[in-house]
Amino acid sequence: MQSPILLLLLSILPLSAQPERSRDRQGTAGTATASAPSKPRVFILTDIENEPDDTMSMVRLLVYANHFDIEGLVATTSIHQRSRVAPQRIRRIVEAYAKVRENLERHEPGFPTPARLLSVVSEGLPLYGMEGVGQSKDSPGSELLIQAIGRDDPRPLWVPVWGGSSVLAQALWKIRATRSPQALAQAVAKLRVYTISDPDDYGPWLRKEFPSLFYIASPGFNAGGAYHHATWSGISGDHFHARCDGADFSLVTNEWLDLNIRRKGPLGAEYPRWEFLMEGDTPSFLNLINNGLSDPGRPDWGGWGGRYEFYTPRLQKWHLQPETRPFWTDADDEVLGIDGRWHDDNHATIWRWREAFQNDFAARMDWTVKPYAGANHPPVPMLGHPATLTARRGQRIDLSAEGSSDPDNDAVSYHWFCYSEAGSFPLSSARSGQPLEIRNFDQPKAWFTVPTTRFMPPGTGSLHIILAVTDHGSPRLTRYRRVIVNVVE
Repeated sequence: MQSPILLLLLSILPLSAQPERSRDRQGTAGTATASAPSKPRVFILTDIENEPDDTMSMVRLLVYANHFDIEGLVATTSIHQRSRVAPQRIRRIVEAYAKVRENLERHEPGFPTPARLLSVVSEGLPLYGMEGVGQSKDSPGSELLIQAIGRDDPRPLWVPVWGGSSVLAQALWKIRATRSPQALAQAVAKLRVYTISDPDDYGPWLRKEFPSLFYIASPGFNAGGAYHHATWSGISGDHFHARCDGADFSLVTNEWLDLNIRRKGPLGAEYPRWEFLMEGDTPSFLNLINNGLSDPGRPDWGGWGGRYEFYTPRLQKWHLQPETRPFWTDADDEVLGIDGRWHDDNHATIWRWREAFQNDFAARMDWTVKPYAGANHPPVPMLGHPATLTARRGQRIDLSAEGSSDPDNDAVSYHWFCYSEAGSFPLSSARSGQPLEIRNFDQPKAWFTVPTTRFMPPGTGSLHIILAVTDHGSPRLTRYRRVIVNVVE
């Protein structure tokens, strides 16, 4: 039986509810505000109710819902949940969101109506993987995805895959079977897929059958140890899971989550205690949040959702089969951990940002229950120069964050650093471990000299300089700007 609030919300659904349009901003630095028309389109596939992590990720997704145009919330099967789907759990979380959406709007505009979200809740077939794809295997979820792909909208469609990928596979199977090669190519070109490992047996098939499909993944099944090695596990990995020894595990414990998430209103009450790890699916959408750090179209630039590089991974024991083509997959970052040691692995591409994204989540949960004056809001970093600069070796580069501000009039701190892995200019770490010395790195005005020594030929390439501005509110919130310095001869 549907609840009274669900029936009420469905009755007021606008007949012509459509996501706002914008241009595809792939390959450019994202700087628009959350309410700007460049929101990414998002279509979630989730094996919710498999374990608590999908429910946890769904709660976080909804407190950032004004950063996306959500076009699908589809319940699926997975290797862990082979014969049932649970769309009713998604609806229950949306009903909790309905109780706090008005308060969220007091803090930041653009949150979708509950009726709009309920209209895109759907489901795949209760069949596992390849059993659910082929003739007569259409589902409400796969049909909804085909509609989203075909929508007259120039933006790409992001498909974060938390659960099984058979809904995606069926949609592409049907388009290929019923439409022209040109229509198929257009459909594939519109998709951006980020899967949490291989949640069913369709990952290698999708990567092989659609070689131009934009695909982010740490491939493989957990039965062979894939989750332990996957980039996404850096979201909450501890001293055992993913071996995140340098990360601050205190920020992802059930005790921290009790205090900062679960006790905060109706939506917080829907956030369960984790069994294995917190929110393994969340990295699939973190790089879509408009915080000034990441560019969704450039996974190699890195961000809260991790950093990935484009290549064909070698066969590992946890892979289903040898990979047939390059896609966006695991990359390493070298990061100084809270243990005072340097760590160099793919998990660090996510846990290096853990304090920032956890504080941000806690603040947004405050927004669900507190008035504007009683909560913290992120600072607004500004650059006093273009975001892209050209320089030569030995040249001084002056950096400026003048004009940065905080909406709550809190004091702010500055941190300029070189994200060396995101760039292509060859650097050699100094004794401090820092790849590039930035003078006055903690001031609004800083500078550095483009290195002239210890470089590999040809000695040109890009330097990525990150400005992190953190306010002194509670909890402390951070926003970013990226400066790219192209070093030429």
